[in-house]
Amino acid sequence: MSQRPLRAVCIAAVLVVAGPVPGAGAEPGLPEGESVGVLLTRLQGLYQKAEEATEAYNATDVALRAGQAEERLRAAELGKARTELDSERAVAGRLAREQYQGGQGLSPYARMLLAGNPQAALDQRRLAAREGARRAGVLARLARGEKKADALAVRAREALDARQTLAARQKIHKDEVAAQLKEVERVLAALTPDQLTRLGAQEAENTAVAQRSLVDSGRLPTRTGTPTAAGGAALTYAAAQIGKPYVWGAEGPGSFDCSGLTSQAWAHAGRAIPRTSQEQWAQLPRVPLDQLRPGDLVVYFPKATHVGLYVGDGKVIQAPRPGAVVKVSPIAANPLLGAVRPDPDGAPLAEFTPPALPEAPAAEAGDDTGYSAEEAPTDEATSAR
Repeated sequence: MSQRPLRAVCIAAVLVVAGPVPGAGAEPGLPEGESVGVLLTRLQGLYQKAEEATEAYNATDVALRAGQAEERLRAAELGKARTELDSERAVAGRLAREQYQGGQGLSPYARMLLAGNPQAALDQRRLAAREGARRAGVLARLARGEKKADALAVRAREALDARQTLAARQKIHKDEVAAQLKEVERVLAALTPDQLTRLGAQEAENTAVAQRSLVDSGRLPTRTGTPTAAGGAALTYAAAQIGKPYVWGAEGPGSFDCSGLTSQAWAHAGRAIPRTSQEQWAQLPRVPLDQLRPGDLVVYFPKATHVGLYVGDGKVIQAPRPGAVVKVSPIAANPLLGAVRPDPDGAPLAEFTPPALPEAPAAEAGDDTGYSAEEAPTDEATSAR
């Protein structure tokens, strides 16, 4: 992407997919044949695809980290097995030399027959049997060690191959995210400030309509309840991140993507949950929207590619999209899929003081100035990858 900041990338946020403005035709300065509504829908589609690729990247990153740990474990096991095998081989070699040297004289059986003392003969027999058993044991261990080392070498190679495959897949997902965001930049670069303002107004109107419809449907709680202790801690953590930039693939502390924020919020509450929005949706218990309590996770889009943390009063804290910041949004800011609860067995607190949020509209808008990939803020979590 270019080095210059992109103004109002937030305008192309993944919000409620809006159709064309009724009766509106092409507008001056817009791509030929596109109204504001059509352009907004197209931009939203591009951002949704970018977020799908982001969550695919995150899933591959989780698998890659697990694969790297598996590879290290297999390598350590193989090294230990080879050390033990070398030790057994040394013992077997020493026994072979002793047997060869003993073969230059009388065999243990002949010495036993020539012994004048019957008790000495029995002792010789017992010693010969014990020595034979010891040699047989060494040879058996040597055979088992060789078999174990061979099997571990195969598994270590498989772990290495799997890691390399995941690394290649991760690069594909990374390239897909970059391609989608470049297309967004290309579209936005052709627009004037006035056109961007009209896109923002259309977006805000769509969100307001969707929020009113959801509230009027009665699908949300009639009152905001209290969270569990863990849910309250997760909410407090998420609130403290408001204003930090969205960076795809990031999970703090300086920047976040959507599932990076929710997974870290619950991690800081003492409960590990899956890293990606798809796995959060797939693995965590579902909860009806009218039973939402603060701290629950609200999941969006048919493929569960976006997630936010429920605050109460029909709002969520979310990391919306590239170019935006962590913020408070109406729960209907994206097409709802459902909600999940990381701590279904937790008891709601008798009392809870919600974390202080920035004054509206700061908490709900934040700094939405866009930036190119090269200028995106970085932190230790993202730069280490």
